[in-house]
Amino acid sequence: MTADWQIKTIDELKADFRSAIAMGPFGSRIKAENFVTEGVPILKGGNLHGVFIDDNKCDYLTEEKAEELKSSIAVTGDIVITHRGTIGQVSIIPKNSRYPRYVVSQSQLKVSLNMELVNPLFVNYYLRSKEGQHQLLSYSSQVGVPAIAKASTSVRKIKVPYPPIHVQNKIVYVLKVLDDKIELNRQTNQTLEQIAQAIFKSWFVDFEPVKAKIAALEAGGSEDDALLAAMQAIAGSALFATDAADADAQTQLARLQADHPEQYATLRATAELFPSAMQESELGEIPEGWVISQIGDEVTVVGGGTPSTKNPEFWEGGTINWTTPKDLSNQVDKVLIDTDRRITQAGLNRISSGLLPVDTVLMSSRAPVGYLALAKTPIAVNQGYIAMKCEQTLSPEFVIQWCETNMAEIKSRASGTTFAEISKKSFNIIPVLVPQESLISVYSKHVHQLYLKVEMNVRENKSLAELRDTLLPKLLSGEIDVSALADNTEANA
Repeated sequence: MTADWQIKTIDELKADFRSAIAMGPFGSRIKAENFVTEGVPILKGGNLHGVFIDDNKCDYLTEEKAEELKSSIAVTGDIVITHRGTIGQVSIIPKNSRYPRYVVSQSQLKVSLNMELVNPLFVNYYLRSKEGQHQLLSYSSQVGVPAIAKASTSVRKIKVPYPPIHVQNKIVYVLKVLDDKIELNRQTNQTLEQIAQAIFKSWFVDFEPVKAKIAALEAGGSEDDALLAAMQAIAGSALFATDAADADAQTQLARLQADHPEQYATLRATAELFPSAMQESELGEIPEGWVISQIGDEVTVVGGGTPSTKNPEFWEGGTINWTTPKDLSNQVDKVLIDTDRRITQAGLNRISSGLLPVDTVLMSSRAPVGYLALAKTPIAVNQGYIAMKCEQTLSPEFVIQWCETNMAEIKSRASGTTFAEISKKSFNIIPVLVPQESLISVYSKHVHQLYLKVEMNVRENKSLAELRDTLLPKLLSGEIDVSALADNTEANA
């Protein structure tokens, strides 16, 4: 640490008001009737992502209830820390957050800092560093549910390196450039996933191209009119977007035909694959020619296992990726490129399902049910998974979206007293609607490209995070000199 750097405690850097460091409200202060579909979001551990908040999946409180809990309100610049459960998660409310305020849950606490003394992002980065995590965890107890003892008091004692504020800003700038790129990739991946979901729903759940054909024929149109109607429905599903997004559907198709004739031909060929009639089935009306099957008849469903952790032969020096649902617990993207733990060949020999191929669909089968990912590396799984090898008509891209769309049905078939679990037997019999192979092939071709982009972004994010984590201790200790950066360099919460 350089000579002009000091050491300050969180208590010395906190804001002046009484609730500057405050824990979330106990569960008894928030009851089911307080939750609403829109309002003030509640932050939990799963929403905390370093310098960003993922507030896409939150519970909400009424404005009135949030006001009752105002000591637990976090706003721009406030740091949020998990003190119970998965302790040590740290994030910050950024200045571009979607909501003006958040309520922290009972497992979190918030820290409001004096922004005249310190850049909150600098403290956020320190608390996420190895040294910061060591201090946080030094106050934890592992008896029962892991927790930081007397959390609000303990956090006050944490010591933070304290360079001059202009140095803090420069350090934050270097680190946040990397985090901003990581976040941009993450948002791009969310958009790509939403496109894949939207196409699946349009084609295979709502049957929009089929219904468009039927409506055109019932209105007295010709087969060609029906085909054009289906093309318009498909064009609206984001696969064949044009620059004339504000024009009507016919104008968009005309523009597409003129400017991109090959793409127009692909769209027309795709529309021809959809039938123009419906038929009755045990699931209600479905497109003519499509069949009802069971998911266990369409994919190869396997489970996994855990080699004895007491036998070092199964673990030491292992190079084979071995996954548990924990690998997916904080993962936003539906691809898995790496695992926390690896096993040896001897360990793999203890798992009956063996090494699963790339593009195996992974679904956690317990604690909780429903994490999903495509394996983008050969992988072995533990007993907490249902793994699906797509070796027949249904593609990996189709199956993972089918699982997402039917997750409520999947979870309803889970059982258990300690925690919900779905067995392979219960999963295998879930009905699945199987379209023609040619249509699945077209869908999979397009969505496969989306997942290739997702995978590329995930791999880039892994490299960026490794670079950030390598720079982090060197910047926070002063080992890397940032004085050459312009004095007006700023990066604030």
